[in-house]
Amino acid sequence: MEATLNIQLLLAVFAGITVLLVLILKFKIQSFIALLMASITVGITAGMSPVNIIQTIQIGMGNTLGFVALVIGLGAIFGAILEYSGGAEALARFLLKKFGEKRASWALMMTGFLVAIPVFFDVAFIILVPIIYSLQRRTKKSLLLYAIPLLAGLAITHAFIPPTPGPIAVADILGADLGWVILFGFMVGIPTAIVCGPIFAKYIAQKIHVDAPEITTEMPQEENYPAIGLILSIIGIPILLIVCNTIINSPLVSDNFIPAYIKQWIGLVGNPIVALIIANLIAWYVLGIRRKVTKQQLLEITSKSMAPTGVIILLTGAGGVFKEMLVATKTGSMLATYFAEIGIPIIIFGFFIAVLVRILQGSATVAMITAAGFTSPLVMAQESITDIDKALLVIAIASGASIMSHVNDSGFWLVSKYLGINEKQTFKSWTVMTTILALVSFSIVAVIAFIK
Repeated sequence: MEATLNIQLLLAVFAGITVLLVLILKFKIQSFIALLMASITVGITAGMSPVNIIQTIQIGMGNTLGFVALVIGLGAIFGAILEYSGGAEALARFLLKKFGEKRASWALMMTGFLVAIPVFFDVAFIILVPIIYSLQRRTKKSLLLYAIPLLAGLAITHAFIPPTPGPIAVADILGADLGWVILFGFMVGIPTAIVCGPIFAKYIAQKIHVDAPEITTEMPQEENYPAIGLILSIIGIPILLIVCNTIINSPLVSDNFIPAYIKQWIGLVGNPIVALIIANLIAWYVLGIRRKVTKQQLLEITSKSMAPTGVIILLTGAGGVFKEMLVATKTGSMLATYFAEIGIPIIIFGFFIAVLVRILQGSATVAMITAAGFTSPLVMAQESITDIDKALLVIAIASGASIMSHVNDSGFWLVSKYLGINEKQTFKSWTVMTTILALVSFSIVAVIAFIK
C-alpha cells in the first residue's frame, strides 16, 4: 500500500512538472495560469477530491499574498520615486567620480548592486545604460568592460536581496527570516559580483569589442540630481530597520538586554512592510514634495509603478498554490523522507530544481518560486532546520534560478538590444556571466552551510 501511494505521488509530481513546462514552452501560456493548472494536475493525479483542490488553491494563494503583495507593491512605489528623482543616476555618477575611469567597472558593479535594491532589474539597467555608453565613447574600450559589471551587480541584488520580488517570494514560501536573507545576500553577493563582474568583464572585453551607439538624446544636468548622501540614506533605511529587527530578536542578543516592550516596537518598525512604508513616506516628501514635485505628479508616478507588479504578485501567489498542493497531497513529506534516506541535502535539491526550471523555461522568478514550492515541504518535515539554514536555502535557490540566461529569457534580449550585440556575442558575455554568477554564489553558500 505504501509503495503504491509513493508511486502515485511521484506520478503526481511528474505530471505537474510536465504540464507546467509544456504549457509554458510549447503553448506559451502565461506562467500564472500554467502554475495553477500544474497545481490542479498534481491534486487530481494524487487523488484529491475536487472540493479539496479548490480549497487548497484558495489557501495557497491567500497565505502567500498576505505578505508578498504588500512588500512588492511598496517596493515598486519606492523605486519609482527614486527613479523619477534621478537618484539612481546620481549614485552611478558619484561612484564613477570617486573610483575614476580606470576603476569604472568596480564603480558600476557597486552601482548595480545598490540601485537594484529599490529598482527592478530591467528598469535600473535602462536608467543606467547611458552612463556606460558615455564611458565607452570616452575611453574607446569595449562596452562590455562596463556593461558586464553593471549587469552583474543588478542581477545579483535582484536575485539575492529583498525587497526585490524573487527573494521576497522564496523567503515567504520557505518561512525564512528576511533579515537573515539580507545578511547572507550581501555576504554571498559581494564576492560573487566581483568575480562575475569586473574580473570576467576584463577578460571578455578583450575577446569582444563593442562600441556604444551614437548619441540620440542629451543626458540630464547633474546639478538637478538629489544629494548622494540623501539617496544612500533613503535606500538604507528599510534595509537597516529589517536587519536590526532580525539581530535584536536573534540569539545574538540576550533576552534581558532589551526590554520586551521595546523589542515589540522594534519588531513593528523592523517588519518589512512597515519599514518600506516608512521609506516610502520619506522618499515621497524628500525626493518629491521638497524638490517641488506636485502631489498630482507623485500620484501619477506611484500609480503607474503599480502596473508591472500585478503579474509578479499573481505569479508569486500561483507559486504558493503549487507549494500548498504539494503539502496537502503529502508529496512534500514523501520527497523529504526519500531525500533524507539517500542523503541528498535540501540545499542541493533546491539549487538543482531551480537550475532545471530556469534553463527549460527562462524566467528566474518562475524558477525561484517553483523550486521554493518543491523544497518547502522538505523544510517543514525537518524540525531541526534553523532560520540560518532557511536563509541559505533561499540564496541557493536564487543562485540556481540565475544560471544560464539564454533565448527563452527576456533579460537575454534586453541585454542584446541595449548593448547592440548579436546572439552569439550575448551567449559569450551575458549567458556566461550568469552561469559564473550561479556557480560562484552556490559554492559560497555551500561553504557557509558546511562550516556554520
